[in-house]
Amino acid sequence: MNLIIMLLLISVLIIVHELGHFFAARLFKIKVDKFGIGLPIGPTLYEKQIGETKFLIHAFLLGGYVSFPDDDENCELPKFSPLRFENKPIYQRAIVIASGVIANVLAAYFLVFLTAAMWGKLPLNNYDIYVSKVLPDVNQELKTTNLKPKDKIIKINGAKLEYPSDINLYATLSKKYDNETNSQLVKYHYNEIKKLNPTLNDEGVIKKGTKVILPEIKQENEIHLTKDIKLGVGKYKSNDDVVLTPGLIELRDKIANKRTYTIDGNYTMTDLSIALSDNYHPINLTVLRDGKEINIKSISPTQDGVIGIEKEIVENYIKTKTLKDKIIYTNKYLYENTYMMLYGLGKMFMGKVPLKDLHGIVAITKIGSDIIEYQGLFKGLLLTAVISLNLAIVNILPIPALDGGHLLFLAIEKIKGQKVNEKTLNMISNACFLLLIVLMLVVVFNDILGLVTNKF
Repeated sequence: MNLIIMLLLISVLIIVHELGHFFAARLFKIKVDKFGIGLPIGPTLYEKQIGETKFLIHAFLLGGYVSFPDDDENCELPKFSPLRFENKPIYQRAIVIASGVIANVLAAYFLVFLTAAMWGKLPLNNYDIYVSKVLPDVNQELKTTNLKPKDKIIKINGAKLEYPSDINLYATLSKKYDNETNSQLVKYHYNEIKKLNPTLNDEGVIKKGTKVILPEIKQENEIHLTKDIKLGVGKYKSNDDVVLTPGLIELRDKIANKRTYTIDGNYTMTDLSIALSDNYHPINLTVLRDGKEINIKSISPTQDGVIGIEKEIVENYIKTKTLKDKIIYTNKYLYENTYMMLYGLGKMFMGKVPLKDLHGIVAITKIGSDIIEYQGLFKGLLLTAVISLNLAIVNILPIPALDGGHLLFLAIEKIKGQKVNEKTLNMISNACFLLLIVLMLVVVFNDILGLVTNKF
């Protein structure tokens, strides 16, 4: 049921977009041949002629369109008729094209304001993360820390905790044995081995059967993450400059947790130093307990990247009691989400978001239905508002085949004083349309793969 509700909400957003085009066209007395709900794929469920416009409902509801006489080569309307879209002044055509985007922005504002009015609060897009359980059976190191249930985690490795996913991300990247280390740590362990084994051959292969005393390992440097990495639009790159070979990985596993090692292969002191240096990155938590900040003893994640705590995530809200509150926090909510979308789009066009991380309507519908089921209708309405905003932003991009692309061509027409060659326009639009189709196929594939693998 929630899935159907989410599909209907998305369909309404698309209809709102097309209604923006429709009413703007009628405002300027432009003839609209067809107004379609859904895409003309499969059977038409309903059609009715009202005035000059035929209204249709198609079986494939996720879509919509407004059709002008200019779109039909066999249209009987005279070429220079004032009812044609192409014969209207540039500013009128621009308004008609932009009205779909404007309608989506207004819909987003309405949905957020409605939620603020009916729910009496809006999320602040930040969270408080508390320790729910400490699990020393999962990670033995927790037995020696002073971490306690109900501690509020405020910092990781000195950086403010911003997103609920930060802890898991730090743990994954800090886990034991990532097959990399840095030359400074290798040098440190080399010197320590030399101190403990002054008679050891430090220039060549150590003789088999030699018993080597191993030093206490020094941890690798703690991980520090940028905003891009936390938001999933950047990839973590370590400063490590030493990569372990398969042979060194085998040696690392042999000497793990040992204080002595009897040489049983063709290894040098450098090999031992590298193997010792690939250990783990510490995680340093700062928690708030009884109003005081407390630094927790360094925790080393397990080899699977697990710290060993269960979290309680509390989303923060702001009350919207007065009309002023509703307006201010509606604006704030939309501004923050617009910023995040533009930020993500910018990273995508810079090539910092891999194709496998792009998702579309299938993922949105699944996530939206889950939100309605587990977090309630108001959170579903807020997600719908964000989707509407997303539709507006994507459509206004200056890409041919999108509304922004058509506005770009109108701007060129205004500057040149003449229309862009129709053949050139069609060629560019068709090429971009094909690219969008390919991108849509990739997105649908990612969505289906995500469903199959329980990614969302």
